[in-house]
Amino acid sequence: MGYNKSEQYDEDITAGLIENYRNSIALLGEDPEREGLLKTPERMAKAMQYLTHGYQQDAYAILESARFHEEVSEMVIVKDIELYSMCEHHMLPFFGKAHVAYIPNGYITGLSKIARVVDVYSRRLQVQERLTHQIMMAIKETLHPLGAAVVIEASHLCMMMRGVQKQNSVTTTSAFWGEFERNETRSEFIRLIGSGLH
Repeated sequence: MGYNKSEQYDEDITAGLIENYRNSIALLGEDPEREGLLKTPERMAKAMQYLTHGYQQDAYAILESARFHEEVSEMVIVKDIELYSMCEHHMLPFFGKAHVAYIPNGYITGLSKIARVVDVYSRRLQVQERLTHQIMMAIKETLHPLGAAVVIEASHLCMMMRGVQKQNSVTTTSAFWGEFERNETRSEFIRLIGSGLH
């Protein structure tokens, strides 16, 4: 039995991307017909469609699909959610972790749905600042909590591989709404995501 992948890609998009990547390889001074590069345009076309598949997903629908009535009002935190995204300025990856919290106001959602919301927005061409805000707004507008908070820590290859070339830099962004705009609540969240509790 042979090895068979079952991934699905749009044929027209794939064909267009293959042609563009083949031309790009040639413009960079390489031979796209060379054995090692012969299938590279197709691989790149499929990889880019996978890396940006968040455009075909709806974060609000994901949260709504697992929204449950529950009379709790204590902070819910999902921390250390791995994220991989593409910087829209240089089309290079950035990667790191997201920490997401909300304070329920009659409704909770499945914990895995919060991680999926991070994936939906990170699998697009992004800037970290917007990504942080989009995750928070999805939680705010679907669960209507008392408060929502998102902190993202990420390393950007556009800073590490080119330009300023600072390999050890980490960018941190945050978005706070509602109860998390209060110093006491925000401080508790920051303390909890920084703790070693697991």
